Amino acid sequence: MHHYAGYIFDLDGTIYLDNQLLPGAERILSSLRSAGSRVVFVSNNPTFTRGQMMENLIRLGMDVGLHEVINSSYVLVDYLLQQARGAVVYPVGEASLHNELQTAGFEISEDPKRIQFVIASFDRTFDYHKLQISFDAIRHGAHFIATNSDRYCPTLQGGQPDAAAIIAAIEGCTEVKVELVLGKPSTYMVRTALKALDTNPQNSLVVGDRLETDIQMGINAGMETALVLTGATHLAQLSCSSIKPTYVINSLMDLLTLSD
Repeated sequence: MHHYAGYIFDLDGTIYLDNQLLPGAERILSSLRSAGSRVVFVSNNPTFTRGQMMENLIRLGMDVGLHEVINSSYVLVDYLLQQARGAVVYPVGEASLHNELQTAGFEISEDPKRIQFVIASFDRTFDYHKLQISFDAIRHGAHFIATNSDRYCPTLQGGQPDAAAIIAAIEGCTEVKVELVLGKPSTYMVRTALKALDTNPQNSLVVGDRLETDIQMGINAGMETALVLTGATHLAQLSCSSIKPTYVINSLMDLLTLSD
């Protein structure tokens, strides 16, 4: 078996699906830690804070600390704190993203002339009012950024439209392309994950169910990758894609049989 010093795990479709642990999740975490490896869980889902994600993983039976959980809204807020501390923002997102931004000292406004950043996100409360404010703010010069660009969030029923739908709606009416996406596969996300692991890319593995986010992030960072077929990607899609993982596994337990 090949052991890596660090493992970056996706959550939705990799560790759980519809808030149900996928087979092998607890065992693989225990086995990797017993072997001395470090793990971090990285999600593009911005509808929960990382604290809420940690609490949920613990409820599901996983032994996880806050330092081991990273999500796209956390990375976005960290980016804004470094680049535009105290900016006036308009998040097209759910309550958790609003709360994180306000906690970090950002003012949320619906005045298009004051908004400096329009933030597109996974938003199941999206409506025309939000689109109008975004449209007006961007036409007044606001920056247009996003937490993530996933097309859908996998569920047992098939999926829910994700942030890509919000981005597309705003791009469609403004004719302005999103400037920056902070979630996977961005360098911001993988740098945050590797910093949490305190490992180097060459001895770390990305494990996830999406080619365009999880696997692409690992490839961009010079890391080896494992695509798990429990979520968004099926073998037929893999054969048609130019994005090729190092390994393809049917379940998390197959990580224990990876060869050197």
